[in-house]
Amino acid sequence: MTLPSFINGNRITLLHNGTEYFPVLEAAIEAAKQEIHLQTYIFKYDSTGIKIASALKRAAHRGVAVHLLIDGFGSLDFPEKALQDLLAAGVRVLIYRKEVFSFKLRRNRLRRMHRKLAVIDAGIAFIGGINIIDDHAELGEAPPRFDHAVKIEGPLLAAIHKTARRLWMLVAWAHFKKRWTAHLELKPIVTPVGNQRAAFIIRDNLRHRRDIERAYLTAIATAYREIIIANAYFLPGRHFRRALIKAARRGVSVVLLLQGRIEYRLQHYATRALYGNLLDAGIVIYEYQKSYLHAKVAVIDHYWSTVGSSNIDPISLLLAREANVVITDHAFAHDLKASLQQAIEDSRPVSRKHWRTQSWFDRLLNWVSYYIVRLLQGILGYGQERTRV
Repeated sequence: MTLPSFINGNRITLLHNGTEYFPVLEAAIEAAKQEIHLQTYIFKYDSTGIKIASALKRAAHRGVAVHLLIDGFGSLDFPEKALQDLLAAGVRVLIYRKEVFSFKLRRNRLRRMHRKLAVIDAGIAFIGGINIIDDHAELGEAPPRFDHAVKIEGPLLAAIHKTARRLWMLVAWAHFKKRWTAHLELKPIVTPVGNQRAAFIIRDNLRHRRDIERAYLTAIATAYREIIIANAYFLPGRHFRRALIKAARRGVSVVLLLQGRIEYRLQHYATRALYGNLLDAGIVIYEYQKSYLHAKVAVIDHYWSTVGSSNIDPISLLLAREANVVITDHAFAHDLKASLQQAIEDSRPVSRKHWRTQSWFDRLLNWVSYYIVRLLQGILGYGQERTRV
């Protein structure tokens, strides 16, 4: 575990949902002249995926070194023909831990590449929770998934570019594609372009196993006014829950914005098993109803913010490769908080009184789900980690 290194001189732009993110990402790809790194958990070959894939192919035709890294589980249904078309166009494509349809419960199967990261010409980076997927295709008439990404320019590019390059090299070597690392000498553009202070933090299985969790816990422990966390899959360990409860008991306003629509039933009900203790401590919980909530963001004391790919659950905090940005800037925190407040207006508050009067069947469903998740964690070896649920 290492402490985040905050760097001044950045310009960081908040992007709301895919409707803002994808046009900006596509434009950056179209303008690329030397190198593109795109790393994503899900690359869905739908209308959005086809647009981004086409932009990547056009970039490769221009002579840009294009590196696309997708996860073997998240992008399991990426069409083989589309993959071959990308390769034929000159796009270098690698699959992180390709699935072979094994049904064995092995911990390594959950060591996914969950990052959503792009670096263009080592001068612009994008980080967030947004996969390459059409926000509307699977939601019908509902609004797009509630999610965020950031566009980053400035000195922070050095760390982001280094991380993207390093993971690409590791996977390329594992796939016996060492020649695909030949054009990775581009120097990042680190000239100060703004006045925002930020840190780039990752989670991996070596030196940075708990960096993202530690960043959260440090900010929570020092909070004195307000904590707002929006997280799609919220199943924190005891240490994280205790930190939130301690903050609430010392008078900090703690607000959780969680998933209201059921996407994965087992995790949804397991999360609800935690509501009682959180509500008893004075923590306010909202369940987002307007659409699917996919955000992984937080704002603390109108100053500290984070945007990234990491959920607050065992897979993100203990197993997956994740990437977040932490920004300490009042203006950015104001913008992100405004977005969260709008989402809260479209959410259902969870009343402590109502929660205590829920039926025995609902209580049983929540706790059975919780202990099934606990059992799976034990089978997969999570219990050896300090932050076990």
